This record gives sequence, structure tokens and C-alpha cells, in this order.
Amino acid sequence: MTIFPKREIWFKINLDSIKSFPYYYGYWLDRMIRSYMKNKLVIVTGENEGRAGTFLIAKGFNRRHEQVVRLVKKHQARFENFSTLKVSKIQTKGRAATEYLLTEDQFFFLGTLFKNSEQVLDFKEKLVKAFAKVRRQLLAVKSQQSDQKWIMARDFGKEQRLEATDSIKEFVEYAEAQGSRNANRYYVIITRMMNGLLFVCEGKFKNLRNVLSPRQLMTVANAEEIISKGLKDGMKAKTFYKDIYQSIKSNVLAFAEMHGKSEVIEEQLKLEE
Repeated sequence: MTIFPKREIWFKINLDSIKSFPYYYGYWLDRMIRSYMKNKLVIVTGENEGRAGTFLIAKGFNRRHEQVVRLVKKHQARFENFSTLKVSKIQTKGRAATEYLLTEDQFFFLGTLFKNSEQVLDFKEKLVKAFAKVRRQLLAVKSQQSDQKWIMARDFGKEQRLEATDSIKEFVEYAEAQGSRNANRYYVIITRMMNGLLFVCEGKFKNLRNVLSPRQLMTVANAEEIISKGLKDGMKAKTFYKDIYQSIKSNVLAFAEMHGKSEVIEEQLKLEE
């Protein structure tokens, strides 16, 4: 008879040790991954559609995640009659765990494969409402793009982005002259730093700025003006390139703290209401 560790000791064992107890491995992995899950029931993907992850769905259905994945794989052709199955990976301490991101129709089909209980019905109700909220938000995002205020804010932001890009290009050359071997990455590094400090972003977007509200677009334009000035001032003072980056990061952080973080596509729903 195999003796398993006591519950209070179990979660202190590292992943490699847990693999030696196959029966509990899937259970433990589910518990660990759920701690990585975000509070959002539905996220928006690059195709501007709402999707729900199978980790969260498994929790709502009171099932092991691997059970849900087996069902999706078994009926993959039927799921893809509604839409292409999207896969997302969550990096854990031991390995990358995979989940499916299901559309609203795919979720409804998955729901037919499980028996209803009060818990399952409560979860279905919550997820239906979450999908409906995302639909309203995406409609609001689409409609705002014909609004004159949004168009003006977007055009102004494009001009400011060009100026910031020119400054970053000059900064990349400056950093390379000081010995940087990966200076080209600063285009992405600076943009991600700015977006991460300014926004709470649930989901992935092909073009983040196309789903921002006019106020958020102006916030981005102001932040990029701060970045451009910081880069130019640092290079003029012949500051070491890494110190220049840390300085503009501190400036953007101070600006973000003054304005507060805002949630992407959440503002559109407020405007609509």
C-alpha cells in the first residue's frame, strides 16, 4: 500500500517530488494553476471576441481540468463547428499547463455534456452574464470609433506616437553606441512598460489603442510625451542608457499614480450606460 504525505505537508513538496505520486499530481496541478487564474470570467482575444478558459470552467462545473480537456479533445470537431479552438498556456513552476479558450457558443455546447446541479447552474448563469457584458463592451468599442472625440484623440495619439518612435529610434542608436547588444528591444520594452503602468488589461488585442476610450488615448499621448522628453534629456546629458530607461520608467510611474490605472474596454460600458 502506497503511503501519501499528509495534507498539511503535501503542498510544501516541490513539483518534482509530486510527480512521484501520479494519483495526486493532476489534483495538485489544478489547485496550483487556479491560483494563477484572473478574476475575469471572460477575456477578450485578439479577434475582439469574448472567450472563457477551461480552467475556470472546470472549477465552475466542479470538475478536474483534465476531465474537461478530455471532453474538448473527444468532441473537437463539434467544438470547431462553432469556431476555431484557441489554446493558451500558463507557466507553472514545473511545466507549461495548457487550457482551451472557448467562445460563448462553445461554452454552451460544453455545458450540454455535463449534468446540471445548483453549482453548475449558478456558474452557467454568471458566465452567460459575463459573455453578455463583453458583447456590450465590444459593441461600444466599435461604435465609439465613429465618434468625433475618439477620432480626434486617436489622430492626436498617432502624431505623438510618431514623435515617441523617433525618440526611441535615436535612443536605440545611443544605447548601441554605449555597448547594448539588444537595444532594438526597447521599442517593445518601453511600450509594454507604459501600457502595464497605465492600464489593467484583461485579454489580448491586435491593436490596443483601437479599443481605448478617448480619455485613455489622451493619457497614452501624454505618457509618450513624457517618454520622448525623458529620452531626449537623458541623451543630451550623456547619461548611461540603462539609467535613462529607469528614469523614464519612474516618470511614467509617477504620471500613472497621479491618474490611476484604468481598465481596458471597461470605460466603454460606462459610457454606453
